[in-house]
Amino acid sequence: MISQKIEKALNNQINEEIFSYYLYLSMQAYFEHQSLSGFANWMNLQAREEQEHAMRIFRYLIDRGGKVELEKIEKPKSDWNSPLNAFEEAYEHEQHITSKINELIDLTTEENDKATAQMLDWFVEEQVEEEATTEEIVCKLNLIGESGSGLLAIDRQLDQRELTD
Repeated sequence: MISQKIEKALNNQINEEIFSYYLYLSMQAYFEHQSLSGFANWMNLQAREEQEHAMRIFRYLIDRGGKVELEKIEKPKSDWNSPLNAFEEAYEHEQHITSKINELIDLTTEENDKATAQMLDWFVEEQVEEEATTEEIVCKLNLIGESGSGLLAIDRQLDQRELTD
């Protein structure tokens, strides 16, 4: 059986992950409106990953005898100043999620919940990848500056992204 503290924290993390899904879906809509289909593809796949992250915790909580309680999801932002601005915010958001995962790890130590700590190890590794990927795109967008041809080259590159297991 899972402790009430861990159950509440995991429910909060489900909400964080679903908000991430919602945020990336909103960014996808922004990029679709900008006619940047590669950027939109990248955000669509990112949104789907975040939904899977939420469901991974959802299933784990049920498997441990906990109760899933879904909370209201905050409305995400829907417009950005530029593709760079959107990816800067995506990077900041990933750093926020990393901090939330770290808080969960700390709680599992306090609660002596080794099973949940082990489950969260996957998220720790995933967040390293999430931050590195978004930071790389921010760096590339900073490099190209106002170059339209550079933006289109990155758009083509991001259109190549596919879901991986």
